[in-house]
Amino acid sequence: MPPRPQPSQAPPPDPGRAAAAKVKFWRSTRCRAWIYQIVALTLTLVILFAMFGNASHALALRGIRTGFGFLSHEAGFSISEALWPFSSTNSFFAAFLVGLANTLWISAVGIVGATILGVILGIARLSSNWLVARISLVYVEIFRNTPQLIQIIFWYALMSTLPANRHAWHVSNWLYLGNRGLQLAWPADRAALAASVAALCLAVAACILWSRRAAKHPAARPKAPSLWIKALAIVGIPLAVWLIAGAPTAMDFPRLHGFNFRGGLALSPEFLALALGLSLYIAAYVAEIVRAGIQSVGRGQVEAGRAIGLRGFELLRRIVLPQALRVIVPPVTAQYISLVKNSSLGVAIGYPELFNITNSVIVASGHTLECVLIMGAVYLAISLAIAAVMNVYNHTIAIKGAAAS
Repeated sequence: MPPRPQPSQAPPPDPGRAAAAKVKFWRSTRCRAWIYQIVALTLTLVILFAMFGNASHALALRGIRTGFGFLSHEAGFSISEALWPFSSTNSFFAAFLVGLANTLWISAVGIVGATILGVILGIARLSSNWLVARISLVYVEIFRNTPQLIQIIFWYALMSTLPANRHAWHVSNWLYLGNRGLQLAWPADRAALAASVAALCLAVAACILWSRRAAKHPAARPKAPSLWIKALAIVGIPLAVWLIAGAPTAMDFPRLHGFNFRGGLALSPEFLALALGLSLYIAAYVAEIVRAGIQSVGRGQVEAGRAIGLRGFELLRRIVLPQALRVIVPPVTAQYISLVKNSSLGVAIGYPELFNITNSVIVASGHTLECVLIMGAVYLAISLAIAAVMNVYNHTIAIKGAAAS
């Protein structure tokens, strides 16, 4: 009877090999990368502290006080356009808040306008209609290849050529457009309007989160809401808030008193020119990003969608855009951040955004270094917030199966 084979035994651990592995860790690329980053960060901090110390010493020799205590002092200047009342007796800190609010307001309008127009132009660039495709191409080439500052000044100069208030273009009593800006009829109860808009945003966010959670865990979560449930929530929740607020229907119409309008919502020519300059310029870049994202979707995917009966907008919504968004979102995020930073060009036409108001605070207070640091920190915070929100959105639309494979 042949001998039974003995099971093979693992060789005893080699102490020399374990020691060599430890040595390899200290020589690894990952370890060196961490060391280089720590050294670079340390040197950067040392340089920054040295520069700040030298600047503080130079300012002290000239009798210039430093610090942020000036923020509580009286500003001594007025602001032509603010989302809430501001007078010369308010503090410098309140002036910075007005500039921040104006920057966020113009940036939000510009981002919405650039997104809507950019998506339409990007889809039009791929249209089978020769005229539609060429018109969108001409738009993209003109607005993308001319300086943004020139465009902003052009729109501001165009606003100044509009008729005076007494002869302003108007649509009944609802809208007036002249060289003093745009005057719109607006709900008289602005608190109820703000509450209804907030409820609308919450309803939309809730529907999106519900759909995402149901799609991610179909066995453990309730079924995704149908289109009718979404529509009922999006319409019903703001309507309920409006009814709770007393269902106000009164409108505040703009009326001409002397040479100016009173009542309604007033948008200055500076605001309109800057909004047009930001949104139309960035829309050209968004259009090219959308076009590239749509073209990145394989032709087989489109043909498969047509094979199951999808046509037109349904094909775009269900097959093309969900896959194209993975390519579209990262570069569009960079364009949104660029739009926020370019809002500082409003200083050329006198719009009181953050950069313009910071200049006024510097002149009134003399604290140049502190004001520049505050302005830089605010722009950095806004940019990081936009990037964080868009990264979260990009993560939610990612195809998990493709990412995992």
